Amino acid sequence: MKKVALIFLLVLSQTIFGLNKITQTEKLAATCKVWGFLKYYHPKIASGELNWDNELLEKLPKIEKAQTKEEFSLILENWIDDLGPVKEIAPIVAPKGVKFFDKNFDLSWFNNKLFSKKLSKKLKFIEENRFQSDEEFGPSFDGFKNLKNYFNLDYTDKNAKLLMLYAYWNVVEYYFPYKYIMDQKWDEALNEVIPSVVQSNTPEDFFKVLRKTAAKLDDSHVEFHIYPSAATEKKNFYFFPATGKIIEEKLVITEILGDSLAEADGIKIGTVITKINDKSIKEIIEEKREMIAASNEVAFLDKVLPTILMSESEKVNVEFLKNGKYETKPMTWFNYHDSHRNEFKKGAQKKKDKFKLFDNNIGYVNMGVIKPKNIPDMVEALKNTKAIVFDIRNYPQGTYKVISDFLNANEEKFVIYTYPYLNYPGKYYWTEGRNTGFENKDNYKGKVIVLLDENSISQSEWTAMCFQTAGNTTIIGSQTAGADGNVFEFDFNGFHTGFSGIGVYYPDGRETQRVGIVPDIEIKPTILGIQQGKDEVLERALLYIETGK
Repeated sequence: MKKVALIFLLVLSQTIFGLNKITQTEKLAATCKVWGFLKYYHPKIASGELNWDNELLEKLPKIEKAQTKEEFSLILENWIDDLGPVKEIAPIVAPKGVKFFDKNFDLSWFNNKLFSKKLSKKLKFIEENRFQSDEEFGPSFDGFKNLKNYFNLDYTDKNAKLLMLYAYWNVVEYYFPYKYIMDQKWDEALNEVIPSVVQSNTPEDFFKVLRKTAAKLDDSHVEFHIYPSAATEKKNFYFFPATGKIIEEKLVITEILGDSLAEADGIKIGTVITKINDKSIKEIIEEKREMIAASNEVAFLDKVLPTILMSESEKVNVEFLKNGKYETKPMTWFNYHDSHRNEFKKGAQKKKDKFKLFDNNIGYVNMGVIKPKNIPDMVEALKNTKAIVFDIRNYPQGTYKVISDFLNANEEKFVIYTYPYLNYPGKYYWTEGRNTGFENKDNYKGKVIVLLDENSISQSEWTAMCFQTAGNTTIIGSQTAGADGNVFEFDFNGFHTGFSGIGVYYPDGRETQRVGIVPDIEIKPTILGIQQGKDEVLERALLYIETGK
């Protein structure tokens, strides 16, 4: 009987011990959250008194040795206690008139099953007695200055890599305005990437993991640039002498970049590519999907295109579709300089018109080239037209205000923002936004047409929102890139990245992030239209002006 009881007790103790065991990923993910929370909330740390990065590097070896939840919690409790007492203050009252946006805010992880009740209470107490910043959010906001000194870390060291991941993950956690509309929850992303960071053996492996992590933001503003160094593998790249669009899972050439090289291989506007090195365009796209950040599919296809037309080998087999037949041609691709040099047009490149007058008294403005100094002449030339087409399939030159003043009869609000609330990291607050126009009896009376597509991003989308206030505006084209607002940028040892920094919404609260500017009339270029040299979007706009349909 005693033997049976002993066996029972042994099994029970092992079961209890097993229940209290904690995995490395669980420990590291929880540590990331605690470290980031304390970085922004603890008065002593948020004020810059401590080198919080070094503190983490010192604690990670101890955390790695913790076997149970109790051991892990105790390390974190002692860590917080070692920082010294946090002064209890009167309940923090939000300023009058502040309307919060809380869709990104979540500190429910305080009650993590890995934490002791004592640890959870300590975290809650720090939240309630958090650091109060005297810094204001605005154009000169420098709240991320402490993120910009990550150049001396050894990215071949596991803990240094974890520090870089933690720093990046937490700035997104507390200061990315669109976290709430990401496809994957940011918590889940952390648990997913930690093992890959730990297991990465080379700088290239590590940067690949971080690039994938950045892509999870689903934000077209996100870029990820690797700095060349002695530690990273040096690669040469070769380029196709043209660029284009992805249409119907094919690559259609829309612009020649290296004319003599393109002519030698029979490449021209409308050329259709179906495979590169025996892989279909669709297969190549899917291979690259997890590496590219984009708010929506049209933005992704636009951002993936340059990577398709770039090769690590100068010898490339390309399959073309011509007159219903497929033909594979071995090509030589060249370095960037040679592949992007239009020799035939050198010295004779025609300048793009800033504005012009079409037949039937219709004006046209190229928003990608017109500048504020050109607006008075544009207004004088086009003020009596029956319609003006504003082509924003490009990036404007800061002309939104002077043009919208011309278009609007009254002052109108066109955008509102959410800004990070620095005294409660993770929360945002609504701002009054921006107005455009003024009381103007001489405003433009004709139709306002705005052309948009996937090349319309950020200021392009913002400008379109501004022009929509005219009341007689029609958006024609296709979905835009869906990324508006300024960009927060960060430098780390070996790479540079950033993301959309403020939330941008219509005055009624409608989102633009990921959605983009929704066209009133949808029209996209076709393969046949490109081959025939047509601008089908502009043609549709002209038809609408004449028929109203």
